[in-house]
Amino acid sequence: MKLKISIDGKSYEVNVEILEDDEAASIPSYPPLPLAAPPLLADECWSDDACLSPVMGLVIRINVKPGQKVNEGDIVAVVESMKMENNLTAPRNATVKAIKVKPGDSVKVGQTLIEFD
Repeated sequence: MKLKISIDGKSYEVNVEILEDDEAASIPSYPPLPLAAPPLLADECWSDDACLSPVMGLVIRINVKPGQKVNEGDIVAVVESMKMENNLTAPRNATVKAIKVKPGDSVKVGQTLIEFD
């Protein structure tokens, strides 16, 4: 079968061969690429004693220090993902025990960012 195609305003005539079903089966197929881990929901960003990253991204700011008390709703960290900043807030009153990351660090979904007492 002949087809006529145009590329950048120039026309070409090409021959096209239609494969039979058994010939098409010999074309290699590849498994689909794995999808990135889905972001965590807001209530999944906290374990009993830690703030977890809800997305894969870059730590922009850590707004707390070890020993600091935080109140429910305080922004404890900011993580950027896909050019969007995600404010991570405290869902309850707590005291900061340890900070596991610093600004500029890349983080994965579910990675511990801050531990609390």
